[in-house]
Amino acid sequence: MLGVRFQLIPKTQSLTTYTFSMKLLSVNVSRPKPIERGGKSGMTGIFKESVAGEVKVGVLGLEHDTQVDTENHGGKDQAVYLYSSDDYAWWSEQLGAVLEPGTFGENLTVSHLPEPLYIGDRLEIDSVILEVTAPRIPCSTLAARMNDLAFVKKFAKAARPGVYTRVIQTGSLQAGDEVKYIRGKYNVTALEEFHMFYQKVQAIEDIERLLAAPIAERSRKDYERILEDFHDGE
Repeated sequence: MLGVRFQLIPKTQSLTTYTFSMKLLSVNVSRPKPIERGGKSGMTGIFKESVAGEVKVGVLGLEHDTQVDTENHGGKDQAVYLYSSDDYAWWSEQLGAVLEPGTFGENLTVSHLPEPLYIGDRLEIDSVILEVTAPRIPCSTLAARMNDLAFVKKFAKAARPGVYTRVIQTGSLQAGDEVKYIRGKYNVTALEEFHMFYQKVQAIEDIERLLAAPIAERSRKDYERILEDFHDGE
């Protein structure tokens, strides 16, 4: 697991809001665009591009953004995806190329993300409040976007998933805004959930800990089925 890159500095002794040198660097949206995956053509919203000025954020995400595959992406629990410039720097070094904000399909490119970042933690950006619900699990769309059939495995191995969030408070934001971090009360990190996804055998106590947190509904249904099957087999 990645180490802490910066120190928590409480604003007051009684609050769990912390101030970092965190900034919103880019706000990214996309209209539907064609993409080819496995020899089949379709449409996608992964080709995000930076936009200037204030952008409204609703319960389903950013205004003028597109989520095509709504069965597997988007919705209230995965409305806004965040990725950090630290991760971009790492990938640029690995790939030997400068990557523009939005390359990974994120809505918001931020300067840093707290580490560890827990499910249920919140990020306040201007009037918008977001709550962490899930890590990003790579799929064939990302591989097609990167023009690399092996990129799903590379992304999984890198363990730099970024996070999906639900919108707790709607509003507007823009590049340059300060990002405030609000530590939640749950004790499972987004990176732990990411690693759990790839484990062939998962500890029941870890699943129970995950289900106690406000994870995305898609993941919740999967882990509830695993837990139910376990108890049925007892």
